[in-house]
Amino acid sequence: MSSQNERFFTAAFDIDKVAKDCLVRPDPQRDAAIPNSERNGLPAVMITPLHGQYLAIQARLMGAKSVLEIGTLGGYSSLFFAEAGCRVTSIEINPKHRDVALQNIAHAGHADRVEVILGAALDVLPRLVEEGRVFDFVFIDADWGEQYECFDWALKMTRPKSCVYIDNVIRPMREQLTGGKDLGKESLAAKVGKDDRVTATLIQTVSENKTGTGPLFDGFLLAIVN
Repeated sequence: MSSQNERFFTAAFDIDKVAKDCLVRPDPQRDAAIPNSERNGLPAVMITPLHGQYLAIQARLMGAKSVLEIGTLGGYSSLFFAEAGCRVTSIEINPKHRDVALQNIAHAGHADRVEVILGAALDVLPRLVEEGRVFDFVFIDADWGEQYECFDWALKMTRPKSCVYIDNVIRPMREQLTGGKDLGKESLAAKVGKDDRVTATLIQTVSENKTGTGPLFDGFLLAIVN
């Protein structure tokens, strides 16, 4: 990495930290989810506070009342949705992560707003479709290899103007580039772009790395149901 790029990423990291301190108001109940997740050995891959606040703002802007979350981890993102007035149905495959998430959600006082379903996303999603569940906002934080399948199932439980947000879409695309794959044909963006059910965009981001090792380059795909 050139010295110019290093300065850019350092500045982006510093700005991200300042923005978090200035814009995300402290909430002892919600904030306790971070150290509790760490104490219980959960991986340090949860969303950042600024990211959580962005999701909450999106939910409030569109007046979302029901949220489907694919990938609970410690429930930190669930808390932001709950604080935005949403009822959250979250899917988590790992029993320990589910249990820690339930602790964090109860501690924050949102146990009545957040349901955590234990199971693999691609097993649970068809059941939710059969139940006739409908969601205003879908947050997909799933395994990279399952992103489009989760997206496809999610669309079966949305209505026009519902929003689907897929996190961590840039890093798998970078790996595809390194592996010599054609992003115009094989990437998530290519698959979503061919799907007439939605209109979508992709945003690249530089933010605080949850592992504390420096800035993180990634991004998200945001789609609205037509």
